[in-house]
Amino acid sequence: MIEIKNVTMSYGKIRSLENVSAVLKDGSIFGLIGSNGSGKSTMLRILCGIIKPDCGDVAYDSLPVWENPLVKQNIVYLSDEQYFMPHCTINDMRTLYKSVYSGFSDEIFKKLQGIFTLDCDRKINTFSKGMKKQASVMLGISARPKYLLCDETFDGLDPVVRQLVKRILAEEAADGMTTVIASHNLREMEDICDTVGLLHKGELLFVRELDDMKSGLHKVQAIFEGEFDAAQLTPMSILGYSRRGSLVSFIARGTIDEINAFMIEKSPTFYETVPLTLEEIFISEMEDKGYDFSKLNY
Repeated sequence: MIEIKNVTMSYGKIRSLENVSAVLKDGSIFGLIGSNGSGKSTMLRILCGIIKPDCGDVAYDSLPVWENPLVKQNIVYLSDEQYFMPHCTINDMRTLYKSVYSGFSDEIFKKLQGIFTLDCDRKINTFSKGMKKQASVMLGISARPKYLLCDETFDGLDPVVRQLVKRILAEEAADGMTTVIASHNLREMEDICDTVGLLHKGELLFVRELDDMKSGLHKVQAIFEGEFDAAQLTPMSILGYSRRGSLVSFIARGTIDEINAFMIEKSPTFYETVPLTLEEIFISEMEDKGYDFSKLNY
């Protein structure tokens, strides 16, 4: 279990994280989403003990991560900007990983080598961006960590390899590994994550299970006879509203039963509820916090 308690971090006058607290369950795949500059990468670096927050702390199974090699034995961090030793091969990096991670599995490494079909004797600096990402995943999974921290791991991977990596992470989660993924690719996150946390301007707005998020937020499309405006949707909690001709569309917070009961009371000519994607949920929640996309002109 990962416990994040009141973590605050600043870079000079720039506040990157503000009083962030959360508990991440073992065996979960946690998606860390947020706007650009929201503090996602900083949060990952604090989680793996690379940087120390100004205040607050991070603990793994009640043990602090900062300057604690025993805890770090169980953590692998896959950075967005992978670092490999100069002029090294994957086999050279395997030797390094084995010297750091006592649980490194040659059996798993060979299995992944067969799956990714990378030349482990070729210098990594000749690899493409996607191939370097695959090499990072190979080495990280082979280290058999209890906790895997990923920063934009799917970026640069082709569609086939992305599906492969998601399958591997899902299988490892079933075996007890906890994965934290920070990414802008909400479509990929929706496929694999069971829990999501939203960072905005350094604040963690919420941590929710993805299924709960989808069951508590719905898009409604309806046709009403005569005049109808957003004020008539009171007392429903509405995150977004638009009208084109006779078609009214809005996003409402609440259960499907609550929304159905409300709509029946309003007697529309027609209405339907449409499932929201994670991207639509993200945009709705951000707009609810004042991030107004309608004011962005091109």
